[in-house]
Order: sequence, then structure tokens, then C-alpha cells
Amino acid sequence: MSQPLPKRNEPFRAGETALLVVDMQRVWLEPGADPGHPERGPEHYFYRQTSSQTIPNQERLLAAARANGVEVIHTIIQSLTEDGRDRSLDHKLTPIHIAPSLPEGLPVPSLAPVGDEIMLPKTSSGIFNSTNVDYVLKNLGVRYLVVVGIMTDQCVDMTVRDGADRGYLVTCVSDACAAATQERHDIALKAFGGYCWVTDTDTVVARFKALGKAA
Repeated sequence: MSQPLPKRNEPFRAGETALLVVDMQRVWLEPGADPGHPERGPEHYFYRQTSSQTIPNQERLLAAARANGVEVIHTIIQSLTEDGRDRSLDHKLTPIHIAPSLPEGLPVPSLAPVGDEIMLPKTSSGIFNSTNVDYVLKNLGVRYLVVVGIMTDQCVDMTVRDGADRGYLVTCVSDACAAATQERHDIALKAFGGYCWVTDTDTVVARFKALGKAA
């Protein structure tokens, strides 16, 4: 007899759950640091949204994950070479290039890796396309993948869809993600919502804490 299929929102399991933080780098999150958008000042929607909601919610999620045995993985956009010759064609055409020596290419301090948390550099929108994250997650025994980060309609979108296609039960924490505008954020969530469980920070923090109590 075949086993019943899981539900996208079924409870996380201890030892099988990971929090994936996507592209929370200084270059994108500090006003004036993004060479692609010099016109965005501190009052731009994106900076106000990330500083007031996205980053604080991710800080809460990271604290809950670390305290309750949830694996934490970070990914950043970063070339392997100083001149970016290893970048994807898309990143060359855009152009996007974050050299490995650029301090602003690292995560904002409050979201930086702690201890031996894994951080994977990528040169594509989707982490599954230009890193060995699938191999790493499977080695870690992860089945439940919780995704947060920027941009909701770009790198987060591809991470969710690709993760679902590879057999992970994906959760997207909507208020711990952000896009350049509220409209783009909302449209993206509606578009990829069929690939994941879309929920909020309070719900996921509670689930992480439940894992610790069950251990």
C-alpha cells in the first residue's frame, strides 16, 4: 500500500529542517552600496521595508533556529574570482559582480553566519543552479526547507520553485522576504505559492520552538 502524500504545511521534523537565508548582503541592504541602483536613497521603499520588517524578522527566525537545532544555511551572490570571469552569462549581461574581497558582499552583521553555519556563494538567481546546495541538504538529511531573503520575485522565487522540484517541502516566510516594491512582493507570492507553504514569522518561530521542546 502506498504511503499518503505529505502536506506542504505539515509539522517540521527535528533533524530534517533547515532555514535558508538568501542574499542578505550589505551591498543590497545598505543605502548607497548597490552600484546598480544609485538612485535609491535611504527613504526608498526597499530599504525601509528591509530595515523595519525583513531583517528584524530574520533575526528572530535565526535565533529560534539556532536555539532549537534547526540547520542554518546562507547563500550570497559572489563570484569565485576577483574579475568575475566565472559568473553566469546572465550576471555578465546584467551586469552583477561581487568580488570575493568586497566587504560589502558579506551578510549584514546581525544576519551573518555563526559558528560553522554553511555559506554558499552563487552566481545565478537560483541557488540550486550554481551551488552544490542540493547535495549538501541531502547529506544533512533535510526535507523541510524554510526560505527567507531577497528578492521575493527573483532569487527567492527561483529557490522556492527549484527546491519544490527537487522534492523538498518548502516554506516561504512572507514577512521575512522583500522585493523592490510591495506590488512585486505580493505578485511573486501569489505566483509561486503553489510550490510552497506561505506563512509568517510568528508561525515559523513557534514551529522551531516546538522542535526544541520535542527533542
